[in-house]
Amino acid sequence: MVIKVFVATSSGSTAIKKKQQEVVGFLEANKIDFQQMDIAGDEDNRKWMRENVPGEKKPQNGIPLPPQIFNEERYCGETEKSDATDETEVHGEDKADEGAYEEAQPAQSPSEDQQESKEEHAATEEEEKQEEGEEKQEEVEEQEES
Repeated sequence: MVIKVFVATSSGSTAIKKKQQEVVGFLEANKIDFQQMDIAGDEDNRKWMRENVPGEKKPQNGIPLPPQIFNEERYCGETEKSDATDETEVHGEDKADEGAYEEAQPAQSPSEDQQESKEEHAATEEEEKQEEGEEKQEEVEEQEES
């Protein structure tokens, strides 16, 4: 069993770099043998990865981004950072393949993820506005006391 993690060593995206580091860190911490496959410097790796990600798992633009995870030739999934739980989740068909991803959480549909993100963002904005209002009220009260 060889786990292949397709990464882009020269990615300009900090989100992609962070996801790649999380996957590699997880595998290293759990002493899981894996092989990093660079898609930035090797056109064959990039082509193989893009051709072997199942159609239903590809993003709307049709171009899967790293990191992508395979067990030999078998697609295991991609990672997605969950803001709510601050854990890395593996999304794909073979999450528990040979025990490598047993702790992965079930995938949510993009619409659920987007809705959660919107709700969290709205809640955060509301909290910030409330804190600003309280601070302004305190300032007014202090000025009145002076």
